[in-house]
Amino acid sequence: MSHSEVLATSDVPETQSRRRLIAPIASFSIGAIVVTVLFAIGAWQRRWIADDGLIVLRTVRNLLAGNGPVFNAGERVEANTSTAWTYLIWFWSWVTGAEQTEYVVLWVALVLSIAAVPLAMYGTARLYGRRAMSPGLTLILPLGAIVYIVVPPARDFATSGLENGLTIFWIAALWCQFLAWGRRDPANPTRRSRAAFLALTFTAGLAPLVRPEITILGGLVLLVLFASRIGWRMRVAMVVVAGALPIGYQIFRMGYYAVLVPNPAIAKDASGSKWQQGFAYLGNLFSPYTLLLPVIVAVIAGILLAVGSYLSRRTSQSEAATAEPVKASTSGVPDILGDEIDAPSPTARLRNRWSWIVDRLQTQNTVVVTVLVAGLILGLYWLRQGGDFMHGRVLLAPLFILLLPVMVIPVSLPASLSTKRSRIQLGTGLVLLGGVITTVWWGVAVNQTVLSGAGMDISRDGIVDERRFYVTNMGNENPVTAQDYLDYPRMRAMVRMIDESEARGGGVLLSSANFDEWYYSPLPAKMPPGIPRETTVYFLNLGMTSMNAPLDVRVVDQMGLAYPLAAHTARLTDGRIGHDKRLPSEWVIAESGVMGGFPGFLGRDDVKMARVALSCPMTQARFASYKDTWSFARFRHNLRQAAEFNSYRIAREPKYEIERCGLVMPPGLQGK
Repeated sequence: MSHSEVLATSDVPETQSRRRLIAPIASFSIGAIVVTVLFAIGAWQRRWIADDGLIVLRTVRNLLAGNGPVFNAGERVEANTSTAWTYLIWFWSWVTGAEQTEYVVLWVALVLSIAAVPLAMYGTARLYGRRAMSPGLTLILPLGAIVYIVVPPARDFATSGLENGLTIFWIAALWCQFLAWGRRDPANPTRRSRAAFLALTFTAGLAPLVRPEITILGGLVLLVLFASRIGWRMRVAMVVVAGALPIGYQIFRMGYYAVLVPNPAIAKDASGSKWQQGFAYLGNLFSPYTLLLPVIVAVIAGILLAVGSYLSRRTSQSEAATAEPVKASTSGVPDILGDEIDAPSPTARLRNRWSWIVDRLQTQNTVVVTVLVAGLILGLYWLRQGGDFMHGRVLLAPLFILLLPVMVIPVSLPASLSTKRSRIQLGTGLVLLGGVITTVWWGVAVNQTVLSGAGMDISRDGIVDERRFYVTNMGNENPVTAQDYLDYPRMRAMVRMIDESEARGGGVLLSSANFDEWYYSPLPAKMPPGIPRETTVYFLNLGMTSMNAPLDVRVVDQMGLAYPLAAHTARLTDGRIGHDKRLPSEWVIAESGVMGGFPGFLGRDDVKMARVALSCPMTQARFASYKDTWSFARFRHNLRQAAEFNSYRIAREPKYEIERCGLVMPPGLQGK
């Protein structure tokens, strides 16, 4: 007999059933508080804002200044991957009126990261509910939550200025809403349940705005909701509610930025494939912390809970079938298959099978399976993509998703051992309790682990512990503001050179091997037609550079996060992951209007060829798409060409680009 049936039996006093709820509620509450407090302490101790986090704030500064959602004033380039994160930080910066947006992004990221863990734990506790309790002692103990918060990258990216906190909070909120939908009775919809359903579809629809690849989870959830028994009116309503914001923004993106995806997706060629690098990235996360051990514990716990739930459900169904009298047919033969005697046609069988599947969609089992499948697909996506250059960062979301069903687990110990079932329950409970203890022990051990070479070295596979790298190189345990990054090599010299460049009428600044110097190329007295007079800084570390530069200074990078010209080059086959595009400096010298006086290490022939290569009609059309004054005509034109621009690629070397585009080599080349 299941626990719910035990509670329903008349010989069990109501006070006794309430007493049985004390232990699980108390254990869950204590566990949630302890895990949340420990995560908060760990995240605060490792608080920082990453260089990539500062990239987001440059766009926020431009929004607050009235320049629009751009990275450089006058250039419509979407330099941030997470649209929702950009506008969320802009909103709180506007509300608070904070002069330093670094502290706004720090606190918003910290609060969302910390809140995501107890929210996910609450959803998982509701998943098990009373079904997991026995007449004996039942405890709801943290398992997956411990695994997540103990992994150092989880604490590193709880702040960082990046959207990791928003991502896991969105995942946790979707998990709770999706589970609540799975518990509702589809046969008796109410106004409140319909409103909750539409709220769920809205949350799922936000996925591409949170992060493009997280659409895998949001899309699968929406697919399950659409296929369930909700009626065509609700299907139309869910399409409108789920699609209005992301589709509306996508139309805006195409008309404003003239591409289909954020510029970083083009720069990193998100459609690329680097499986070997992806597995190296996976090993880089798992190996230092022996992460495989708690993952195995979590998998075993999940299997035990799933098997236990299945057996309990089968027992309940068997008991219900025994209690229900068999319906007799008119012929006196027990009617098991119904009144239909003839075998159904193939079409009818297919229809019946589909109906059987649809009837089981709105269940918590389907919710769990959907989430796990999404987590696996997302993990495989990142393996195919090659991971990231930041240690552990992009695998945090798949890890969080896959841990959702075991964020907390019920550990039930029977009141007696008089039956075989109670003895099996005791064994299962002890195994689960051992798993929790093992995970806690592992967590304590991992807290003492330091990633080898994290402070100074970028490993041969290009992966680096980003926080520890900057902390070590700047001598600051908690770098938060852009001013903190002035202690990074070249930054103070850059600020000085920007002032000098502005006083001399603008120019291009290129980084030097000497950390206290920058190369300066002055602009001519008379600028070429259509090229504005401005100071341009060309450097890879885009965040610290742009946040320590005035908004009227143009900041672009070799990789193309904020520079479409670099983004539209082909991906280097053997380049460092996340940095496998590198536009030669000759291009930015030519594009900025510099006519002479550039550093000797640049090839004059290459600069001449770059000027010719820039005249390629398609390249000029791309420049116009994000530099021309925005109007309805430009919006309409960008809409039509967004897909073409998204896939447009140029040759990295100017001479090969001239050949690709069918242009004529410039005269007077010394290399001829």
